[in-house]
Amino acid sequence: MSEKTPKPSEASTRAWTSIMRARDRLLGAIEADLKAAGMPPLAWYDVLWELARAGDGRLRPYEIEERTLLAQYNLSRLIDRLEREGLVRREVFAEDGRGRWVVITEAGRQLRERIWAVYAGSIETHIGCKLAENEAKTLAGLLDRFS
Repeated sequence: MSEKTPKPSEASTRAWTSIMRARDRLLGAIEADLKAAGMPPLAWYDVLWELARAGDGRLRPYEIEERTLLAQYNLSRLIDRLEREGLVRREVFAEDGRGRWVVITEAGRQLRERIWAVYAGSIETHIGCKLAENEAKTLAGLLDRFS
């Protein structure tokens, strides 16, 4: 007895393609806006944001990885770079001398706020002004089904 591989409908395939195209175009536009404003890439913001919203401004690297879309090997290099720039620091995890916390610095908090000023405007330009409020809520609700 052979099992049939389920095939997506034409509508599902079109939805997938549209989601991926929109993602690529929007990320490209937002990255271009950040670059034009002299800001670092969006990945920097993502890490700084997750650290800033953590209660005490610190997370373990695996927690950052879980909360962002960054692969572990990319995240390690990014944290190294953020540390060299004085935006984060590493602290020994008291319960396990081998582990480390990544802690946002005041400079990291300030840069995150400056990036947000550009990022927020970019979200409005590329998304907000193209959708009515109810459309944005509907779209967010539909996409939440995939979370």
